[in-house]
Amino acid sequence: MGPQSTQRNPSPQHGRPRSRPPSRAPQRSGRVRHFGRSNHPPRRTRSRVEHQQSKDRKQFIAPIAPPPADTIRIIPLGGVEEVGRNMTAVEFGNDIFILDCGFAFSEGDTPGVDYILPNTGYLEERRDKIRGLLIGHGHLDHIGGIPYIIDRIGNPTIYTRRLTAKMIQKRQEEFTSAVPVNIREVESDEVIKLGAATIRFFGVTHTVPDSMGIIIGTPHGDVVYTGDIKLNHLDGEPSDEEKKEFGIFKDRNVLALLMDSTNVWQPGFSIPESVVYKTLDGIIKESKGRLIIAMFASHLERLIRVVHFAEQYGKKIVIDGRSMRTNIEIAREIGLIKYKDDTVVAVENMGQYQPERMIILATGAQGDEFASLARIGNKSHKHIRLQPTDTVVLSSSVIPGNERAVQKLKDNLSRQGAHIITYHASDVHASGHGNREEAAWIHSQIKPKFFIPVHGYHYMLRVHADLAIEMGVKPENIAIPDNSSVIDIVKGEKIIKHPFKAPAELRVVEGHTVSELSDVLMRDRKALGQEGFCVVVATVDRRSGKLHKSPDIISRGFVYLRDNKELMDQTRLIIRKSVETSLRNPRAADLDVAREDLADAVSQFLLQRTMKRPIVIPVIVSV
Repeated sequence: MGPQSTQRNPSPQHGRPRSRPPSRAPQRSGRVRHFGRSNHPPRRTRSRVEHQQSKDRKQFIAPIAPPPADTIRIIPLGGVEEVGRNMTAVEFGNDIFILDCGFAFSEGDTPGVDYILPNTGYLEERRDKIRGLLIGHGHLDHIGGIPYIIDRIGNPTIYTRRLTAKMIQKRQEEFTSAVPVNIREVESDEVIKLGAATIRFFGVTHTVPDSMGIIIGTPHGDVVYTGDIKLNHLDGEPSDEEKKEFGIFKDRNVLALLMDSTNVWQPGFSIPESVVYKTLDGIIKESKGRLIIAMFASHLERLIRVVHFAEQYGKKIVIDGRSMRTNIEIAREIGLIKYKDDTVVAVENMGQYQPERMIILATGAQGDEFASLARIGNKSHKHIRLQPTDTVVLSSSVIPGNERAVQKLKDNLSRQGAHIITYHASDVHASGHGNREEAAWIHSQIKPKFFIPVHGYHYMLRVHADLAIEMGVKPENIAIPDNSSVIDIVKGEKIIKHPFKAPAELRVVEGHTVSELSDVLMRDRKALGQEGFCVVVATVDRRSGKLHKSPDIISRGFVYLRDNKELMDQTRLIIRKSVETSLRNPRAADLDVAREDLADAVSQFLLQRTMKRPIVIPVIVSV
């Protein structure tokens, strides 16, 4: 899709200024009122989004001067106050290099929003300096923002490895109006020249093949970006391949390290993926009934192994989920996976085979409402009905916030008699992010002078910074960023985290529109979801200022009118009194003020009677 304007224009929602002291007015958006907010304490704490917006409003952001010639500037534009929407800019001289371009999925405090994007305002103002977009791997928190952002920043060339390139291209095809992207495929050990920098790459271990780290060679030393990373190890001993990849840093001058912090707070080593493969191998080999294996479609390496095990034991595969089919097709196209044509069968044909020969690869292990596994669980799947002999393997951990959805999913599956295997009871899942000891080993190989932790909540970054100090980085050489922090490394000798920021307001995707998040709009949506709304319609005789007929009341999500007749009758009396008082001199009356007074009166009355805070929408019709 093409870019949409993010310029904030005055909206009718903001209404006109009141002619009375603001202390009498509840918090509102134009004529839509949140009653009682000024007289009663809020019933919840501010969300992360509201807190960020509050900080942004208080902070005056002056134009940011370019970095001096002897300075390396690093700006994390996303991914350091959350897990997701990863994007970082590295700038020096006349060149800017962008690392990743992801998005985050909507959260509870952003109802109606599809995705949350990094704010690229800083880059848009300097698009002529951008030399390339460097992508470490193909997960959506690293590539998902490309269709929405790439044109805004001048459509720079994308540098990445082959699998990631195919995933980006496939995703672009879903956006018919998106600009064509320029992709340059690179090899893991390739060296390229971009602007004044020398760029090279190194392979890293993650849950998707072709993952890579990036080295930006500057006049003062290397800026190293690991991307998402763990180690391939056996009982805490990194593999020979890991030692070879990280051996390139033995003779390099690493100025700064930007490294994944997601799991550094966890002690020891993470479960190696090889253990997961061994577990899945055993389950597939020993299964006596139909197997349904659910995982992230992005765990491509694991999907490839399951298909391999299925062929090894003479079983058939059903791939149920569009994203999963797409990723396996891409892997097959570029030769990462090979299987016979009859190994994968259509879901409608699986009844032709014995249950013990069937493996269903399904999406929806996080309880996604419309995913394959959820439809199987609630018996709405067109072709799949669970049997007591079926086994469901949930080969993923539960993402924070999805606990209730996953529990409901497991309950629905269990009610149908299926046996469920989760990562709590068996090694059917391993994180793609390394634990503390893996991070320590990586630090020992890279030996950076300066360190900036990225990818994770602030607590994760803080723990990672403490680890870096233990590994020899001086405390004064560490900067823990927020989103849009401007961090300068001056002359290769000093790191400064400036008090000012690059543009930081949240940008969101709603349908086909990209815009900066309106806190007023989000507040209204949350109020609608939590308290409902009430429309009061008063029809007034323009000559006398008296009500022409009994007021109409429309309620949605607040109270059921038929069950609250007494309350509605009393509300009508409040409406009549408010309107006729405001319009006792019809020719001199201000209808806008009358509507505000009506909203105040009804809001306060309903609060006193119900202790609820619906949005009250006043309508006065003059006849």
